[in-house]
Amino acid sequence: MAVNTITAAQDAASTTTPTTAVSERSVMPPQLRAMRVHKQRIIKTAILAVTLLFLGVPLLCMLIFTMRHPLSGRWSLDPWKAIFTGDGSSLGADLSTLWSGLGTSLALCVVTVIIMLLLLVPVMVIAHIRSRRMERVIEWVATLPLTIPAIVLVVGLGPIYRWLSADVLSTNPIWLRFAYAILVMPYAFRAIAVGLNSIDVLTLCEAARSLGASWPRVFFRVLMPNLWQSILSASFISISVVLGEYTVASLLGRMNLQVALYQLGQSNSQISTAMSLLALLFGVLLLVSLDLISDAMRRSKEEH
Repeated sequence: MAVNTITAAQDAASTTTPTTAVSERSVMPPQLRAMRVHKQRIIKTAILAVTLLFLGVPLLCMLIFTMRHPLSGRWSLDPWKAIFTGDGSSLGADLSTLWSGLGTSLALCVVTVIIMLLLLVPVMVIAHIRSRRMERVIEWVATLPLTIPAIVLVVGLGPIYRWLSADVLSTNPIWLRFAYAILVMPYAFRAIAVGLNSIDVLTLCEAARSLGASWPRVFFRVLMPNLWQSILSASFISISVVLGEYTVASLLGRMNLQVALYQLGQSNSQISTAMSLLALLFGVLLLVSLDLISDAMRRSKEEH
């Protein structure tokens, strides 16, 4: 009898506690609620201001450095004019290496994204449908490059690239795409995994198969439209990683954008810094465009 009484008391307490908390929250005076909201707004504003200062001050210093000569103190837009006109001879800089490295990096972005999508998307979809255990193994393999420093990867890739360059392929920097596909794999895997976990893949596949759709039709007409946002995210992140990669290309003796910026910095550091700012701006534009595309796709789904 005593045990039943204690149990009933505990049940009563557990059922009345949330109601009491809600009632206390609902009867909170408006002045106190307004003060709490005001304090939260001040804290959020302070955190945002500190974050913007932390990120913006170095970029502002870089911008000032590109316009103010470090020795004479003279202000000039000549480094920016040299970039947009393509002629840096007046500043003693040869921009041909820069344009060569930029073209190589853009080509590497396209080819790396294609290789990454062809490798990851079908394998992850099949593993998600067939075997969760295999999915965990793929996750472990895909995220492994995060735990291995880039210089260690180069030590292992160096002999392979030396053999490929001498006997199979050539020394063209485009063959860095295989190494870059490994480097972008952890980031791309996480983006695609979020998309797969946000939809009911098994139900969609079973419904499409029950209506007579073949597996290729299920993949391209049912699953891909639901994964476009994740695929775009993985692609844009991969492009940002490839554009900012320096260690692998430098140690393997290949030319890309970051190696070209380093070499250009030896002759004219202002032009190199200005081009680095443009590369950062391009990465920001990629992220903003990803956000805009995601919002547009979400609105179109809600309308339909």
